[in-house]
Amino acid sequence: MDLGAAIRGRHVLVTGASSGLGRHFAELCGRNGARVTVAARRRDRLEDVVAELRRLGAAGAQAVDLDVADSASVAAALDEAGRLGPLDIVVNNAGVSEGRPALDVDEGLYDNVVDTNLKGVWLVSTGAARRWRDAKRPGVIVNIASILGLGVTGSVSVYAATKAAVIQMTAAHALEWARFGIRVNALAPGYIETEMNAAFFASEPGQAMIRRIPTRRLGRPADLDGAFLLLATDASSWMTGSCIAVDGGHLVSAL
Repeated sequence: MDLGAAIRGRHVLVTGASSGLGRHFAELCGRNGARVTVAARRRDRLEDVVAELRRLGAAGAQAVDLDVADSASVAAALDEAGRLGPLDIVVNNAGVSEGRPALDVDEGLYDNVVDTNLKGVWLVSTGAARRWRDAKRPGVIVNIASILGLGVTGSVSVYAATKAAVIQMTAAHALEWARFGIRVNALAPGYIETEMNAAFFASEPGQAMIRRIPTRRLGRPADLDGAFLLLATDASSWMTGSCIAVDGGHLVSAL
């Protein structure tokens, strides 16, 4: 199956799409002829993404304001997304990290990480699934987890806990929603250099971590394309509740 062709004409909503992997996934979908709704809090950046999507040949492109941790914002964004037609695929990509030892994490930072990474996935997923169920339409959810949901390292205890919870939530939602024709899977990237972690990987501790990756390099966003398109399209029509790690062999080494 041509995975790119399999997403052509489908309507994809990508959260956290103003930069990093969210923008990359949105552009991947647009380049392959999907209709793409990009959502995030940084509207100015979203407009740049929409312009690029149109340049790449997306079947349609629009931006919606979204705070994934706010239920009213999520409901409004899902309603606004309908301007491009019914949603087919939701990509839960919005996320933040704390980057400090657990004893240095205060309650405000903890709440921000949990609300964005976990509550946000739950609100967007249940909001989309409820609409699909009521409309008797199938749907696909791809949750962007992390290998830190499957293994741990230091100074990201809250982030790791939320990503582990996202993987379990993926399985729980897959079990409950299969009867409605809704598939839910997770993609767990290894270390991909993005805006969020570039400074760390330029440091000596970051360089040491790269040396522990069996392939001896960071991932590139394009390294995720095959697995992402597999989970987002009917190529994975008999997959639900799965989590695919794409990490250069990091999980079979030492984190």
